[in-house]
Amino acid sequence: MRNLLLLSIATSLAMVAILKPNAAQSAKDDGKSLPPASKFDLSHWKITLPTDDNGDNKPDEITVAKIQKYSHPDFFYLNDQGAMVFASPNKAPSTKNSSNTRSELRYMLRGKNTRIKTHSAENNFAVEARKDSDKFGSVGGKMEATVAVNHVAKNSSNPSARAAYSTVVGQIHATKYSNNKGGFGWGNEPIKIFYKKWPNHDMGSVFWTYERNLAKDDPNRTDIDYPVFGNSWISDQDPGQKGIALNEEFSYTINVHRNTMYLTFYNERHGTVKFKKSLVSQIDANGKADTFDNRYSYGGDTLYFKAGNYNQCSVTKGEGGLWSAGCAGTGDWETDKANGDYSQSTFTKLVVGNSTPE
Repeated sequence: MRNLLLLSIATSLAMVAILKPNAAQSAKDDGKSLPPASKFDLSHWKITLPTDDNGDNKPDEITVAKIQKYSHPDFFYLNDQGAMVFASPNKAPSTKNSSNTRSELRYMLRGKNTRIKTHSAENNFAVEARKDSDKFGSVGGKMEATVAVNHVAKNSSNPSARAAYSTVVGQIHATKYSNNKGGFGWGNEPIKIFYKKWPNHDMGSVFWTYERNLAKDDPNRTDIDYPVFGNSWISDQDPGQKGIALNEEFSYTINVHRNTMYLTFYNERHGTVKFKKSLVSQIDANGKADTFDNRYSYGGDTLYFKAGNYNQCSVTKGEGGLWSAGCAGTGDWETDKANGDYSQSTFTKLVVGNSTPE
């Protein structure tokens, strides 16, 4: 029975979420009246929203089963062209380990089978080198997306914060455990894909970060950024034509094959940019050893994909220059939207499947 279950899960990984060919229809047919699952295969995704409709002081989650018929008129819906829109205000309920709000999908290898726990091996993937990788729902995996960022938060009291004016549109997250035996289970991220645009700039930048896989209180735990289109996240210079404009599409592929993360970015004006990062050693994406990182990178972690809109412009102040952007927000959506205190991204493609060789 277990082998059949694992076979079923492995097979499900090959399923995709992609905009159907007839998606570009009239607003009457596919605007906010239809759920995103009517145009995208969301049979293995759940979503976290910047709402608390049930009053439990936590952001709402829509399960794989319920998302098939679900949309939210402000934060998760299809636009008139049948593309999938994610929006999140600066001030809203946030998850336990983050001060940032999100309208973001989480890939669930188990699909609707809730007998498999969220953090169990069968619902997540691992690198091949992990000693028990055969127990996971998948060894590696690949996520492909085409996305345009429509808006990033405009008002920050700490514009020098790296996270100011930015949002994350795709990531791999590691599961956090209370027992961190072997130096894993910190709940860090081997990749986050950012878009950042300063309010006075015509263009924004796309870059990705790798978080050193260390304990939260380790002074060397930080995110290393790699520019793709435009600047790094600390630059206050307008990237000009080297950057990406709001509403301009770009594509990304995160392909974890065996023990390596292969990244491919594409934009019609800029062409293709590629990176390679070992997830089992200290070798960074520039091919150099980062001796401050976990010796085995994410080689012992439990991993999963996320995609959507993870707003980085937190209203939090005073926790340091990395994340505390001190962004404006009232908590009232209509007010915050009118003031530009939110972020939004639109996907025309989202695909998850088995990993492939480079």
